[in-house]
Amino acid sequence: MTHPIKPLVQETDVTLIGAGIMSATLGIILKELNPDLTIQIFEQLDRAGTESSDAWNNAGTGHAAFCELNYTPIKADGSVDISKASRICQDFETSKEFWAYLVQKNYISDPAKFIRQVPHMSFVWGKDNVQYLKKRYDAMHQNILFNGMNYTEDADLINQWAPLIMKNRKSKEFLAATNMEIGTDVNFGELTRQMIAKLEGMPGVTVHYNIEVEDIDPHKKGGWLVETKSMLTKKKADCRTKFVFIGAGGATLHLLKDAEIKERKGYGGFPVSGMWLKCNNEELIQMHNAKVYGKAAVGSPPMSVPHVDTRMIDGKKELLFGPFAGFSMRFLKSGSQMDLAKSLRVDNLLPMISAGLRNVPLTKYLIEQVKLSHEDRVKTLQEYVPIAKLQDWELLRAGQRVQVIKKDEGVKGKLEFGTEAIVSSDGSVAALLGASPGASTAAAIMLGILPRCFPKESKSDAWKSKLHEIAPSFGVDLTKQEQQLQQSRMRTAKLLNLS
Repeated sequence: MTHPIKPLVQETDVTLIGAGIMSATLGIILKELNPDLTIQIFEQLDRAGTESSDAWNNAGTGHAAFCELNYTPIKADGSVDISKASRICQDFETSKEFWAYLVQKNYISDPAKFIRQVPHMSFVWGKDNVQYLKKRYDAMHQNILFNGMNYTEDADLINQWAPLIMKNRKSKEFLAATNMEIGTDVNFGELTRQMIAKLEGMPGVTVHYNIEVEDIDPHKKGGWLVETKSMLTKKKADCRTKFVFIGAGGATLHLLKDAEIKERKGYGGFPVSGMWLKCNNEELIQMHNAKVYGKAAVGSPPMSVPHVDTRMIDGKKELLFGPFAGFSMRFLKSGSQMDLAKSLRVDNLLPMISAGLRNVPLTKYLIEQVKLSHEDRVKTLQEYVPIAKLQDWELLRAGQRVQVIKKDEGVKGKLEFGTEAIVSSDGSVAALLGASPGASTAAAIMLGILPRCFPKESKSDAWKSKLHEIAPSFGVDLTKQEQQLQQSRMRTAKLLNLS
């Protein structure tokens, strides 16, 4: 895709680095709160939403915590902790409210292009796993966020929900599944591109493609000096901004380390690549209509929870299985093998070494995953799809994820699986690190940083009123507001064309 080269706007109120789901979400919200704001967006590639936001990479499931077993760990006393699942589910409700707002404002014309209803299922086998899933269901069933979740150990009912995973399965196996009909499939790449296109048409917004941000330094007149380089002409240019948001996926860490704010110290990143098995058999694709999540292998990272995943991509129904984890030095799918080395600094070297030593089983697991053959991966798939054949599936490279490493107890480092927003003490710089469930909770994350970055404005009646219009349930504990939850889900389902 060819975009005209635009001259840099020399001074703006806001600079957004990276044209992914996070920058698109924050850009729209800020323009709704203050239409007079000037915004400049820099994207290194020639298209918005093509790294982790893209449907072929990592994003796809609308992470509402209905089916992802890694969000509901077992506690020391043997009970199941659903607190993280509850938070994620509420955040996803906020995202749906935000997207419904976009549709209501005619910023997005056809929600079916990015979201559709696909049931979310958890599926396990083996006596211990069945006991775990029953405990999980019992705990979640008491939370109104998960009203409508069904549990069964009946193979015939599981077959009705997902016939593909039951065909030719051994009849004497211990099986269990949960099913949530209101689950969704979200094409975050398509959503991002529609939002960026809307931003491009707004007064005071300039979007640049094929532009790399090389550095962020304090400007002598206040604010920040953003140093850029054209990927096409190699010419360098600078501009000044009052506020910077770094939402560049894996590249965020490099820019955060370059920004001269004390909050950057101690942070590192651990890159994990991913691969999908993509189905090429149309009969199998049409047989399945669900996102079926299982239990991750012992020692595997949480984002490697295997799932048989129905997706709608570019108007076509697809079927993926995975992701299989791998290791790469790159921080972006389009990045460099030197990315990991370049991220090392004096302030994060010891935490990164410490995190590595504390996560030896993870390293071993990644090495084992890299060594898998195509036949090995299909054997894993056959545990979920017994009728899977080698010739019906091809290996597809997914996106890169950079897991957060942060200081923990002095110089020790802790590996975090999730997303983390870092904001400077004066609120003029914000950055987002980490991975899943990032895209699904983008609206809640961006709304959450507003009081830290724009404290005065966030207290104004005008902003409060508009924020309530954008996301009425944000900041509300929906676990205690059943009527509001039902009203929100009915409203968003109607506007987003969901059942």
